[in-house]
Amino acid sequence: MDNNTLSHFDLDYSRGLEGEELVHNLLTQGLTVEVKKDFQWQKTNNIFIETSCLSTKDNEWHDSGLNVTEANYWAFVLKETVIMVPTEVLKHAVAWRGRRANNPKPPNPSRGWLITVEDLLWVTREWSQ
Repeated sequence: MDNNTLSHFDLDYSRGLEGEELVHNLLTQGLTVEVKKDFQWQKTNNIFIETSCLSTKDNEWHDSGLNVTEANYWAFVLKETVIMVPTEVLKHAVAWRGRRANNPKPPNPSRGWLITVEDLLWVTREWSQ
């Protein structure tokens, strides 16, 4: 067994504490989360990330979703699972792995990006600030 596969209690413990601190801050320190539920995900393996929408007031396209969010994190509810990523990571994921997409469904047509769950997780793993 090499050293990379061995458990190191002190490292594992400190990483666990970092995770607990993140969740604590999300719940108590004012970090914000934009929550999305994608109903087509099971069929398509894609998550849709909106960036603009057609206004019914002036029939013009306006920035929305990822282009205007002020949330610190985005959470995607996929059945009983939630994938949560920092907004900056999501922006990089869309730039690196996203594919342009339109959602023409009335009453709220929108434009944005599709990204697979695997690609979102890949960018999360690879991206560093």
